[in-house]
Amino acid sequence: MSRADRAEELFRQGYNCSQSVFAAFADAAGMTTEEAARIASPFGAGFGKMREVCGAVSGMTLLAGYLRGYSDAGDYEGKKALYALMQKMCMEFEERMGSLICRELLGLQKGEDLGEPAVRTEEYYQSRPCIRACRTAAEIAEKYLAG
Repeated sequence: MSRADRAEELFRQGYNCSQSVFAAFADAAGMTTEEAARIASPFGAGFGKMREVCGAVSGMTLLAGYLRGYSDAGDYEGKKALYALMQKMCMEFEERMGSLICRELLGLQKGEDLGEPAVRTEEYYQSRPCIRACRTAAEIAEKYLAG
């Protein structure tokens, strides 16, 4: 099963977009699906349903930090390399999806749709770009981080 397939499977199980992408790589990060899902949980629906940065992008970003991040505050070269990688990954996501912003992907206005999480039905999956966003982020993460 590809990482994109795993991300879609997790999203269809009810995990949010960030959890789905990050947890699709849980084994690569040396953690369980449950641990990865917990770490990524607040980033779903554009930061807790605020519809800001797409949760799939956040999951991809968490993974990049975990696998390629730096921990030495003085590591200028590490910071420079990570930021260049993130810019490349995010630009590819934006080119493929049209935006990095959840509300723009969903066609919402700022502050719209801040209520309860949606009930997942087949119509839900068909009417939103979320599965495609999860698959896209997982494909990009696999392309840039798997090697």
